[in-house]
Amino acid sequence: MTGMKATGQKQLMLFSGRTHPALAEEVAKELGIDVVPTRFDTFANSEIFVRYLESVRGSDAFVLQTHADPVNESIMEHLIMVDALKRASAKRITVVTPFLGYARQDKKHRGREPISARLMTDLFRTAGADRMMAVDLHTDQIQGFFNGPVDHLFALPILADYVGGQLDLSDITVVSPDAGRVRTADRWADRLGSPLAIIHKRRDPDVANQVKVHEVVGEVEGRTCVLVDDMIDTGGTLVKAAEALFEQGASKVVAAATHGVLSGPAAERLQNSRISEVIVTNSLPIPEERSFEKLTQLSIAPLVARAVSEVFTDGSVTSLFE
Repeated sequence: MTGMKATGQKQLMLFSGRTHPALAEEVAKELGIDVVPTRFDTFANSEIFVRYLESVRGSDAFVLQTHADPVNESIMEHLIMVDALKRASAKRITVVTPFLGYARQDKKHRGREPISARLMTDLFRTAGADRMMAVDLHTDQIQGFFNGPVDHLFALPILADYVGGQLDLSDITVVSPDAGRVRTADRWADRLGSPLAIIHKRRDPDVANQVKVHEVVGEVEGRTCVLVDDMIDTGGTLVKAAEALFEQGASKVVAAATHGVLSGPAAERLQNSRISEVIVTNSLPIPEERSFEKLTQLSIAPLVARAVSEVFTDGSVTSLFE
């Protein structure tokens, strides 16, 4: 007989970057563990230094960092954390990204453009990640960019159950704000047992964040419309979509999305709109200056914790959504 078999049990360790420590603490509490103490330093020239204050040798490491503003700094810190784990002999490294940076750049619209989402996954693989876990990627195809297992989590049950508990289901129409979100809206409609409507829009390829709404396809007159999307960035898409719905006779509009990016004028724009409530998760931290009265934030910590537990115990992540 060759080789040697060590005795002992697997060890789950959860690590958090500095972008969203509150979410990491929630996940750790759900798992019944503590976040591994970590030293972070940012040098005068903005370089980042990371050192773990406990041994990670042989551990099943889950590194949680959401790629919030400043996005590039968050990503770089995440990559350095993965590299530190690899060099400290962690047995398996799982990158947990509730919100994956650059996910919207998942294909070339025109020539001479990058596919930055693919670059992101390549960087994490090169840094030493064995597995990736993300919540509501911008498109499903991003799972194929990472050369390894990807656990794609969905916030739909959390958001839809909240909406179902607040509104009369017989009066709801689920609305996709554009053609790209039809599959997401279809899942919502199946979950709530509601009809589906679609808003046709066209973006200006030369001007970022500029949207022109064309027409509403579906019956929305006199109904409560639930606009669903994967993220809310500047809020322009949702506000214009809501205006189009009211023009078609909608009685009420509620917006729901997984990721509340809320860049620039989003908070003021949404607060002053005719949208009754904006529902997001805590996949991204929302500072006080980006919060507003109509905003409702739901926690994804139980979902992430259950997924981490399933991966650690070699269980089924898919079963969480069936």
